[in-house]
Amino acid sequence: MCWSFSLLSKSSSSFFKPAIFTSSLQFTSLLSNCRHHLHLYQIHGFMLHRALDQDNLFLSQFIDACTSLGLSSYAFSIFSNKTHPDLRLYNTAIKALSKTSSPINAIWLYTRIRIDGLRPDSYSIPSVLKAVVKLSAVEVGRQIHTQTVSSALDMDVNVATSLIQMYSSCGFVSDARKLFDFVGFKDVALWNAMVAGYVKVGELKSARKVFNEMPQRNVISWTTLIAGYAQTNRPHEAIELFRKMQLEEVEPDEIAMLAVLSACADLGALELGEWIHNYIEKHGLCRIVSLYNALIDMYAKSGNIRRALEVFENMKQKSVITWSTVIAALALHGLGGEAIDMFLRMEKAKVRPNEVTFVAILSACSHVGMVDVGRYYFDQMQSMYKIEPKIEHYGCMIDLLARAGYLQEAQKLLHDMPFEANAMIWGSLLAASNTHRDAELAQLALKHLAKLEPGNSGNYVLLSNTYAALGKWNESGTVRKLMRNAGVKKAPGGSVIEINNIVYEFLAGDMSDSQVHEIYHVLCKIILQLKMAGSYQEEWSFKI
Repeated sequence: MCWSFSLLSKSSSSFFKPAIFTSSLQFTSLLSNCRHHLHLYQIHGFMLHRALDQDNLFLSQFIDACTSLGLSSYAFSIFSNKTHPDLRLYNTAIKALSKTSSPINAIWLYTRIRIDGLRPDSYSIPSVLKAVVKLSAVEVGRQIHTQTVSSALDMDVNVATSLIQMYSSCGFVSDARKLFDFVGFKDVALWNAMVAGYVKVGELKSARKVFNEMPQRNVISWTTLIAGYAQTNRPHEAIELFRKMQLEEVEPDEIAMLAVLSACADLGALELGEWIHNYIEKHGLCRIVSLYNALIDMYAKSGNIRRALEVFENMKQKSVITWSTVIAALALHGLGGEAIDMFLRMEKAKVRPNEVTFVAILSACSHVGMVDVGRYYFDQMQSMYKIEPKIEHYGCMIDLLARAGYLQEAQKLLHDMPFEANAMIWGSLLAASNTHRDAELAQLALKHLAKLEPGNSGNYVLLSNTYAALGKWNESGTVRKLMRNAGVKKAPGGSVIEINNIVYEFLAGDMSDSQVHEIYHVLCKIILQLKMAGSYQEEWSFKI
């Protein structure tokens, strides 16, 4: 491969004098144009020929370029041959090594700084703490924290923020909070780190309290908490906070949109999801693949598979997650044949499927009862793609077999799989037992589900219905009695509706809504009109 050094002057000896500022700019420009590791190897050879690999400034820039192209190990080997590295070079190498699969080397390099008679600064600490987080080496982090106190670096905002992130990421959020309370200054980055720390350990109430106390918030503050609500299955709070963010005229970024789209998908809030889609297009947000993947998922879960496919087809770049998402979307809508066709398109595009892809394919087969196709792909994922099935794949396959009436084969697969069956798998067998009138299997499934989901009333109801369908009324009544004795109450039915981008949720028997009387009044009018039209035959009574 031919690589031109046209950016270099003809007089290389004068060009690379560190004292000349334009030399550094030209060298930086040369490195920024590297798009392949071979380019870096050639530049390295050029540096070696002129002993530029011993210049701290140039070597620091070169190691940075190696890291950006994923050659951190190569960068470390170059650093190891450097005599008398300065602190800047140390920091660059530590930052590079903290991103590798062996972050322990970053910590080892950090210890060498003092051995060489140098002192870590506010750039050294955040980089090495990233390695600490990767290794969950909190005791090492504590030692580094002690060193920052002795050198007064703990008063630097970047260092304090990194320490809070380290403690939180390692699961010691109480230590993070002690440090947060101790620090005299309160920069917005520090507040954000504390909010994120609580979010990481699932303490959303504490995260919201810190968020509410913030004297100043930026888009990261809002996004962190919105994402926390979305990730912990609290989509209502996520959307509510997003609306408050809009009222305070904070411009959302791509990450905020990702979080809200996830909440919209969970609630089926199509109107709000469409508004977000339009906002992305109108404001020209960075069209990252993950954002459009989230749009596909949102449209599919909100019932608009046509728009989901439109987004997919208009995407110029598609990742394996994109293909997997659209296959799962088709499966969700019962379009098993179309999902298989999409998988074939994916293979033709030479995109290698992953574990998630096969969950989507097997789910598609299950939804439309394509047993033979499901068996084929369950075998293909192992024989062709060398992907070992996880419990999710076994769950899909057991569900497929059980739905189709192959109950014995489903039980055999359950017995043979190298995992303990979870509640989802036993729930599939219980539902299939009800469909195919197998009381014995239903009883076995309930026995396991009573331990895995003791408060789930639906499991008891399914077994009771299975007995009732077989005319075994005594057994059906016994299950209901067992349910009452266990203190399991039937969960009330519920529904949601989206009006003007606001999602309302209703539960059967819930009278807490401030407009409940108006709602029932309108409902009574509707029923009365239906009766008068002769379309409604049942007698209804409402207690208001």
